[in-house]
Amino acid sequence: MEDEIKKEEKEEEKQEERPLDKMIVKELREIALEIPETTGVHAMKKDELLSLIKKHRGIEDKADKAPAEGRKEKRVKVVLDAKALKGKIIQLREQKATARGQGDKKKIAMLRRRIGRLKKQTRKIARA
Repeated sequence: MEDEIKKEEKEEEKQEERPLDKMIVKELREIALEIPETTGVHAMKKDELLSLIKKHRGIEDKADKAPAEGRKEKRVKVVLDAKALKGKIIQLREQKATARGQGDKKKIAMLRRRIGRLKKQTRKIARA
């Protein structure tokens, strides 16, 4: 009987020690239910539960801050029309010709891939 009580206490301690991000949704729901004035806990997803609990406990979420060092921000893709893409292809072909004259194999390969990607985009635009 005492062994069971000790096991339960150890399990509770382990749950409290574990960081919120590592907890499963079921455990997060139990914690969120204890927060006063919260509704719809069972319909929330894990990220919503985490933000609710962290906000209640006063923990700053790293995801809300600026991107960490070494990480790049996502760039917004600019979609050009076919004419603009073809103009860009012509410029890259000129750069490729100058690189070929200089014998820069890495730059030639890079430009070849870029041209290929732009051609793919023009085909995609033509289909749409």
